[in-house]
This record gives sequence, C-alpha cells and structure tokens, in this order.
Amino acid sequence: MRSDLVFGALSHVSNRYQLCQLASKATRKLHKPNTRLQDTTNEVLGRFRTTNPGSAAPVNLPANQPVEARRAA
Repeated sequence: MRSDLVFGALSHVSNRYQLCQLASKATRKLHKPNTRLQDTTNEVLGRFRTTNPGSAAPVNLPANQPVEARRAA
C-alpha cells in the first residue's frame, strides 16, 4: 500500500511537505514513457524508504575522454 511507503519514507524526511516536493521532483526525473505514473511514484517512495533523499547523490563523472578539437573552416 502506498501509505506504508509514505510512512517508511518519512523516516528519512523531516516533514510531509518536504517529502511531497522531493517525491514529485524524483518522479518527474525517473518516469519512463508508456509506464504508469503511479508505479513510478511507488518506486520513488520505495527508494526513499531505504536512502535519505535529501543527501547529495554521488556524481559519476566520465573518465578523461579526449575532447574533439574544432578546426577552422
């Protein structure tokens, strides 16, 4: 049930308003076309249950890739 997901996510977020804001932003970023929005929201709340959504996520920078040099025409 979604209420179980919400209460589980509240263990990492201090108030419900902040949880709604974070969940809506995450749902917009993670939603895939041709899938139900409800399923994406449930997935986001499930992720919030196990991790702190307010903490910064580790950034995966690509390895040093050569930059293409532009040549004048």
